[in-house]
Formats: sequence, structure tokens, C-alpha cells
Amino acid sequence: MAPISLSDVVSSLPSEDSWGPPTPTETTLNGVPYAPYSKGDKLGRMADWTTEGKDGRDGRGGRQQYNRNYRDQQVYGAGTSSLFAADTLVQDESTFSVVSNTRDSTKTRFGRGGNFARGRGQRGGRGDTRGGRGQFQRVGGRGGQQGYGNQYDSRGGRGGARGGRRFGWKDYDKPQRNRDASVNIKADWKMLEEIDFNRLAKLNLDTDDGEDIDSYGFLYYYDRSFDKQPVKSSERKLTPVDRAAYNVTTSSDPIIQELAEKDEATIFATDSILSMLMCSPRSVYPWDIVIVRQGNKVFLDKRENATLDMVTVNENAADAPMDASEGSKDAINQPSALAEEATYINHNFANQVMLESETQKVDMTHDNPFYNPAEETEPAASKSYKYRRFDLSLNDEDPVHLIVRTELDAVQKNAISGDDQFLTIKALNEFDHKAQGSGGALDWRTKLAGQRGAVVATEMKNNSCKLARWTVQSIMAKADVMKLGFVSRANPKTNDKHVILGVVGWKPRDFAQQMNLSLSNGWGIVRTIADMCLQREEGKYVLVKDPNKQILRLYEVPTGSFEDDGEGDITEEAMDEDE
Repeated sequence: MAPISLSDVVSSLPSEDSWGPPTPTETTLNGVPYAPYSKGDKLGRMADWTTEGKDGRDGRGGRQQYNRNYRDQQVYGAGTSSLFAADTLVQDESTFSVVSNTRDSTKTRFGRGGNFARGRGQRGGRGDTRGGRGQFQRVGGRGGQQGYGNQYDSRGGRGGARGGRRFGWKDYDKPQRNRDASVNIKADWKMLEEIDFNRLAKLNLDTDDGEDIDSYGFLYYYDRSFDKQPVKSSERKLTPVDRAAYNVTTSSDPIIQELAEKDEATIFATDSILSMLMCSPRSVYPWDIVIVRQGNKVFLDKRENATLDMVTVNENAADAPMDASEGSKDAINQPSALAEEATYINHNFANQVMLESETQKVDMTHDNPFYNPAEETEPAASKSYKYRRFDLSLNDEDPVHLIVRTELDAVQKNAISGDDQFLTIKALNEFDHKAQGSGGALDWRTKLAGQRGAVVATEMKNNSCKLARWTVQSIMAKADVMKLGFVSRANPKTNDKHVILGVVGWKPRDFAQQMNLSLSNGWGIVRTIADMCLQREEGKYVLVKDPNKQILRLYEVPTGSFEDDGEGDITEEAMDEDE
């Protein structure tokens, strides 16, 4: 085969200055007008009935639908329709105009031109295409939370166009919280019920203020000097005070065992366990409660070394403290370390604010049932155990009563009447207002004196579950005042030295109203869970809060579970739980 050279190809072209056929200068071809084209034009479909419409619009007169798959392609000849348009029609329309003084009378519930949507956002609407009013949209919360969060976008719907909450700065880069359960769920456990928090929030049961059955222990008087705002130069240091304190579970309490033998009630619990159950819709961290049914009685218990006894820190914050598995490198600001620090602070703070005097103290009817002077090397702490009974009956034919062991911490004289007032004493702690997990807290040293309301409001938001539990415990104990201490680290980088910045007192029911805390809802939760167990056979059950969802699960477990630590019911992860 003879070789072909490039010169032979070029010489055969009609023009040496271009490729392809020559461009005609006339606008007609064989007497028929044609649309001029560019050699760079991309040819579209020969006949596309989906995009062609009336006057360049769709069949309803709307704009042509945009398709990003063909955004770079041009429909052949689409831009040349004006070449064949009639000039007379354009001239006639240019001389016509409409004058109208009628205002747009279209109104909605949210004003003229407003657009209200629930669920997925809408790209259309006045706020999006015409620059009018924006959308008010209610979208879902974060992390599987039910309910709705309010979101307003003044630009018209961009904020919620994909549904869900509006992302903040680098929210996409934050790791998902995957916490471990507080107890190891075994294969032989049988799940009986699964209850989400939305159902729990709708429960309601009104009950009375309760009645006292008996009281044990003694109380010291509270040192009122801690109520004064300390000067920076004379801040009080938190000092360890070794006192014997107890938190015995329900079934191990000898007083509750005696009351159960006398058929004084149907449900028995301690205030720590009961408050966790009543405030469960506010909880985020995992927990579990052991429920034992014996005959027609229900005992709400806790496991040995359970996380219910630990005091959480910023559990309800939007960006809660992260654990090591979640990427945190600050060991002292991890959830487990903060819980141990907060528990240590609460124990020592309650003992430090007492005026310990054997001549000035209030003795209850009986001595402390858990303190044995012959075995203990430390003196007993100021504590009063009041056993109180509440009526949870729905009708007179089927009475249901509950007995709970409540606790009081101190007593003080009323400044007006001089009568004794019973107190519960708790402590909020600040670790580092600049660290991750602080929840936007203010600097207590500079803001507590002048902006106490803002500091308390932030704590209500970040520690909603913890404060709700303390408030419920105070109301059940019929305390007159709930004292809250504000304790901060002496140095944010160390967690072994603390200072007391101030103490504030509230009436428990007033504080509950500020927190929007409903006791009737809590009693409804208790009665519902108790009925679930009373409808089943005798045995042992476990109520478990899902570690990553707002769900409670009720399991039926073998009778011998949790009695021996060697059985492996408690995992190492549960012991280090970020409670």
C-alpha cells in the first residue's frame, strides 16, 4: 500500500486556511432560510418532548425544568427562534400596558407572602425565587431526638432544604457519639418492652405530697457564711472532710425490708433510683435499674458500682465532653474523669459547709441505720433518712402506694420565724470554660456575682438531667431549701484542687417551675413501669437506657443475675462508663 503524506491531504482541501466545508455567506440554501451555527455548538437531542414547551416553558406555563445532567449542552437552534419571529406582534405588544392599583391580597397565617413548611424544605416559594419573605421551618433534631427544632432562614428556605437540622461550623467533621451500654446485654435476656421518650413524656399521674413514716439519723446546722460572695483574695478552698456516707440499694435497706413485711406499700425505692426513673426523658448517658418483683411488691434496685451514684457533668450540653474513644486527648476532661471529680466535690462540699457541734444538732427519731460505730473509723456524716409514702392509686378499688427513702443534708434557722428549715446541699462544678464540652459556660469567677441568672440558666441547659434529679429528690424529701454550691478548679489544668465561689439557695418547687419540670409526669412514668412488671410473673427485670438512642428497654433476666461479680455481668466498659 502506497504511503499517504500530509501534503496530499492538505492539497485536497478546498481551503488551506480552515478545516471542513467552506462557510457560506448567504443566509439561504437553495432558497430556504437556515439557522446559522457555530462549529463549537454541541448537538442535543433531535426531538426532546420533555424540555420543549410552550414559549420555552413547560406545559403549565412554568419555567423550563433545569437538569444538571445537560447543563453543559445546548439545544440545537434554541437561541435562533427570534430570527423567525414576526415583527408586527412585537410592535403591537410594546404599545400595550396595564395599570392596576390593586394590592396583592394573598395572605397566609404568617402574613402576606409567608411560607410555612414542616419536614423537608422547599426550594420554591416567594422567599426562594423572588427574594420575598423567608420560610419558617420546623425540622427534626439531632442524633435521633424526637420533636422539632425551630429554624428561620431569611434567605428563603436554604437552611432546611434537605430536612434535618441546619449544620453549624464543621459539624460534618465531628465524630458520631457511640457510647457503650451501662450493662452487658446477654443472649439469654428476653426483651419485653421498648419505650421511646416521646411516650414517656405524655404520661401523667397526679399524687399528693406524701406522708412521713419514720426518720433516722441527725443533722448539723448549715454555715450561713458560705452564702456571702467571697472576695477573690479570700476564696475558700474545698477541703476533704472524711465522713461516713451511705447509699444502700433498696433491697439491702433493713428499714424497707421491715416495711415490706408489714405490707405498707406496693413499690419500694430510694430517692436516687426513683429520681433517675422520673427524669429519664432528660437523660443522655446510659444507665440501668434492676427491678425485682416478689409477690405483689416491686423493688427498684441498682447494681453494685452502678453509674447512678456518679454525678454527671454537662450531660445535656450540645457538644458534651468527649471520651478517649471519640478523639479526646485531655484525660482530666473526659466524661468518666469529670464524673469522679464531681462526685468527690459533692461529697466534700456537703460536709464542709456544716457547723459540726454535738450540742447544736437536730436528732431524728432513730439513729442512722447504716452506721456502726464499732466498725467505722470515720464519724458519721450529717444525714437524715426520711421514709415517706406516696399514693399512686388510680382508683379506690386498686390501691397502689410507694415508699421511698429520702435524704436531707442539713438544717438552718428561718431568718424571720426562727423555725428550723431542712436543706438539701448539692454542688455544681466548673472545669474549664474554654475547654471542649464546656457548653458555652461563662467564667464563674467574673460572671457569678454580676450575672448569676445567666450562669444558672446555662447550667440548667447543660445539666438538665442532673439538676432535675436533685430537684425531684428535694421535693420528695419535703426540703424547704435546696442549696447549690458553685465550685471551680483552682487551676483549669488540674483537677485535684478546687475553690468555693458561692452558694445559692432556692425553694425546690420554684426551681422545678423554672426548669419546666413536671412531677406528675415522673409519677406517671413510675406507675407505668411498675405496672409492666406487676402484669408479669415473679422474677428479676432490668430497665436499660439505650446508650445512643432515646429509648428504654425492659428485659427479663435470670434470677441469679448481678449477685456475683465473677459472673461477668458488668463489663469493663461499663465500669468506665462516661456517666
